Amino acid sequence: MAPKRPSGASAFPKPVESPAPKKRPNPTDLYAALDLGTNSCRMLIAQPKGNQFHVVDSFSKSVQLGAGLERTGRLNRGSMQRTVQALRVCQQKLKSHRVKHMRLVATEACRRAENSRQFLNQVQRETGIKLEIIKPEEEARLAVISCAPLVSTNTEQLLVVDIGGGSTELVWIDLSAVPKWERPRSIMRLHAGFHTPDSPFPAAKVVDWISIPLGVATLRDNFSDVEDDAARYALMSCHFEERLADFAPYADQQTREGFQIIGTSGTVTTVAASHLGLKRYDRTKVDGLRMTSDQIDHVIDGYLQLGPDGRRSDPRIGSDRQALIMSGAAILQALLRSWPTDRLSVADRGLREGLLYAQMCANGVLEDGPY
Repeated sequence: MAPKRPSGASAFPKPVESPAPKKRPNPTDLYAALDLGTNSCRMLIAQPKGNQFHVVDSFSKSVQLGAGLERTGRLNRGSMQRTVQALRVCQQKLKSHRVKHMRLVATEACRRAENSRQFLNQVQRETGIKLEIIKPEEEARLAVISCAPLVSTNTEQLLVVDIGGGSTELVWIDLSAVPKWERPRSIMRLHAGFHTPDSPFPAAKVVDWISIPLGVATLRDNFSDVEDDAARYALMSCHFEERLADFAPYADQQTREGFQIIGTSGTVTTVAASHLGLKRYDRTKVDGLRMTSDQIDHVIDGYLQLGPDGRRSDPRIGSDRQALIMSGAAILQALLRSWPTDRLSVADRGLREGLLYAQMCANGVLEDGPY
């Protein structure tokens, strides 16, 4: 399946996660975003506040919807049943909070599965949730939205990378014509699309974007028959790097100042948590952290030395993610080989945050205050 390209995007302000307010929010003020991916089902319910939002409730569960998809081209019965059970919990939360504004989306697994339409009908029948399958273009656009607050004012060339369960989206943005102090805000102005020709403001230019149908789950499944841990890792990384061949903006200027990579995914945040030596995950310490390529290599080398059993016992990884972290790490190192940089910005944010900001911006409920 060839990587897909198009033309459309969006971007907005910074999420603020906090406990629910003491008073029960008015349901007309609440917004929900549900992301059903290849591996996980995740949802946020939030309330706009100023130019940000407060999280009122959340849900996250590994459902492995795409298990076996690479081999059969179909969603299997067990995966669908696990997902339906998780979506029942989401529906109960939506009903309990009486949420009026919501976007409930599915991504790569449902885009690719032959029986995805039957599955979505089953979900609606059994849970009342109506899922929308979004295109790779919109998934990439929403990743850019969620990462806008992490853009440095010194950044001239920006690469946003979203490593998902079933696909990886990359968006390259040229900010060199935008005044430094306007660069983060210019990313937010992409809410009108990847191309905003009539904007009176300094414009961020989306040079290129791509959606590669390989994520942590699908890449792992492609090499599940390779028994040696280190060999499997090397093969995964080389295979992903080959899929980057058609995406080479500014290939002759790879090493330069003013270049920033922002990575958003469970892989990136797990690597950051390992680097910090966190016993318990802390979003406030991880989101926005900048890691050098040497620090990332050191963490990944440590994962390889641990081996599968050691990774299972690592509290930052766990038994259910030990294989996924290595396929994600293979993708991450392939990216850093393709675009050498001494810094990667870690984003603990993604599709759900982008969905929330897109809805709130469209309804005009976010203030245009200081960024």
